[in-house]
Order: sequence, then C-alpha cells, then structure tokens
Amino acid sequence: MKMRALAGLGLAGMLLSAGAAGADQFGTGDNQFTIDFVTITANPGVTRSTNTSGDTIETFTAGAGVSDYTDPGYDYRIGVYETTNDQWNKFRAELAPVPVTGDPTSAYDRDPSWTGTNVPTNEVSWYEAAQFVNWLNTSTGHHAAYKFTGTQGTSGYALDTWSAAEANNGTNLYRHKDAFYYLPTEDEWLKAGYWDGTDIQRWATPDGTQPVEDVEANYDNESGAQPWDVGTGAKELNGTFDMMGNAWEWTESPYSDRYYGTNATRGVRSGSYFVSGNYLASSSRVSINPSSANISFGFRVASEVPEPCSLVLLSLGGLALAKRRRR
Repeated sequence: MKMRALAGLGLAGMLLSAGAAGADQFGTGDNQFTIDFVTITANPGVTRSTNTSGDTIETFTAGAGVSDYTDPGYDYRIGVYETTNDQWNKFRAELAPVPVTGDPTSAYDRDPSWTGTNVPTNEVSWYEAAQFVNWLNTSTGHHAAYKFTGTQGTSGYALDTWSAAEANNGTNLYRHKDAFYYLPTEDEWLKAGYWDGTDIQRWATPDGTQPVEDVEANYDNESGAQPWDVGTGAKELNGTFDMMGNAWEWTESPYSDRYYGTNATRGVRSGSYFVSGNYLASSSRVSINPSSANISFGFRVASEVPEPCSLVLLSLGGLALAKRRRR
C-alpha cells in the first residue's frame, strides 16, 4: 500500500465521494456529470472453477491467461450504472475541439444509435471507452489508465502497452499502476455482479434466481426493442443495475492473449436487451474485436477506493487528495 499526495487540485472535477452517495463529479459548467460507485470488498485467495449452478466459469486473469475466476484480492469500486449517452456526450463536449478518433478509424466512426439521454451509450468501441476513462483520470489530476501514442484526435492516435514496471501489478500491461479510473477486468466485473460473499452465483439477483424478463432485467426482446434507461430494472446483488442485460459491457481484459496485444480481442460480458437469458449467466463470456462498435455495446467504469481522509480534504476545499494504491 502506498500513499500519494496530489497537490494544487481544486474541488471542480475532483473526486466527490461524499458519504453514502458514492458519486464522483467530472466536467465543467453545463458539461458536469457524476458517476455513482459501489465498493466491492476483497476476498483474497478465492478461486472458483464453477458457479453455484455448476457452470464452468472462465475469465482472463493477468499473467495467467484464461483461467478460473480469481478474486482480485483488493477493494475497488464499480459504477452502479452503465455509462450513459449524457455522460458520453458531455465528455466529448469537454474534449472538443479534439474528436474521439484514432487508428484504426473503424473504431471511431459511429455515433450512438440509441439516443435517449439516460440509455447506455452504444456503438462504442473498446478504444473509445479507453479514451473516456483516460479523460476521467487526466481531468481530475490522475494518471491516464491506457497508453496511446500519437496525437489525440488524429488517425495516428493508437493504443500501446505499458512496461512491466509501469503496469498494474506488473502484469496487466493495459492499465497503468497509478490510474484511478479504469475499465474493469473480467474478474473485477464478474465479482461486482455475481459474488454473494461466499460464492459466484449463476445470476446477479439478490436471491440467486434468473431475473424476470423485462421487469428485473432487459433481455430476450423482439426485433425493434432497445436498451432501457439505466436503473430501470431491479437492483442487483451488490448494488448495481443492468450487469445482466441491457447492453453488452466491455472489460479491460484480453479474451485469451497473455501478451496483451493492442489488437487482441477483449472479453465482453452481461448480455444485452435482445439476447436470450443464457447470456446473462456468470459463466457466459464473449470475444469481440476492440475496434468493433455495435448498437448493443456499452461499458461501465471501475475505480480505486479513495482513502477516508480525502473526503475530509475535499469537503474543506483542501488542495491534496490521498488515494489508495495497490502494488
């Protein structure tokens, strides 16, 4: 555990984990928005090959490749909701006049098809989601999570990987060790949705049963259906919404590439509004090219847990932010 002080930061756009709200604020003026988080507590040393229904669980664990579920071993936070169009559009407005673009251009060529303010943002590639997360970090005085080379907003802006010395835990070459916000790894995502304190459940419902279609979770719809506003369904096991259905969610992890290739397919989780219920189970994982953008692809953000003292500093308008860092 290591503490780092970040001096010279005002309240605007900084971490606002004020008591029970668990909301962090970003942006300026009309482009301000918040992201609500819940904290997921560590259970070090836990490994599971199956869920409570006996279904085989596969994830990608840094340094181990495709393996059983392994508890991350540290506390972290995950977004209560999927990232919305409102949050995405305000991010783009804050970044302007620099567009969200880069190489390959196919990864940045679509606007959301579903345009409601509070629906999960969609048609988002992994590379685009990574730029959103990087901005969350850099706009609040933290280190970028993902390494891009070239000039942002140009066709030469491309993903690279960190060295082992820079990488999170020395093995996750996508995420920088000093990043505060990031896309969840598959293990982080899976635990947030399905861990009941003892085991990985098949479903993310509090009672462990399959969610009621189009009441508790948005899935298995007919042609012409679309995602609903985030938070419309039932609260899940650990305080999240829509980790089952609504929109597929990018994870940070490569699907199977132990070398963290920049073009490696990524693990995608949760199912969506039009797939069958089987895709909502904790054993389901899908491999998708990181440049792909689809009407059913979205994401949610994860983050470090702020030290309690940072809450006091922020409430007093302090100039330092202490944050928890794992090594």
